[in-house]
Amino acid sequence: MKSFSLKTNSHSEMINITSRIQNVVYESGIVDGIVQIFIPHTTAAITINEGADPSVVKDIIKELNKIVPLRDSYLHMEGNSAAHIKSTLVGASEMVMIENGSLVLGTWQAIFFCEFDGPRQRKVFVKILEG
Repeated sequence: MKSFSLKTNSHSEMINITSRIQNVVYESGIVDGIVQIFIPHTTAAITINEGADPSVVKDIIKELNKIVPLRDSYLHMEGNSAAHIKSTLVGASEMVMIENGSLVLGTWQAIFFCEFDGPRQRKVFVKILEG
């Protein structure tokens, strides 16, 4: 298993980490298999979505903020309940196939680290299973 650190810069953001995951795959030497990406944080997440048009990321964050507002009648005392809920909705892990040493993603797909309670120093875990 490999890991890397990631510094987020704002309260809510989505950071394209596709190239970092691809680098881990290249370094592993695995040609065919599966890569699992896991986020060990309760106020962050991982997702796959369009990486070509940055307005997609802005729209996702905007709509998540509508669905789960920052301030509501939350009981959690730390003030970051919205981040916990968004993390649960988006999810803590993704799996991507590896073929011929490359990630198998659609033409427009990218892997995003989702920050919902930043800025912070975060960690991403990557596990490659040979297939």
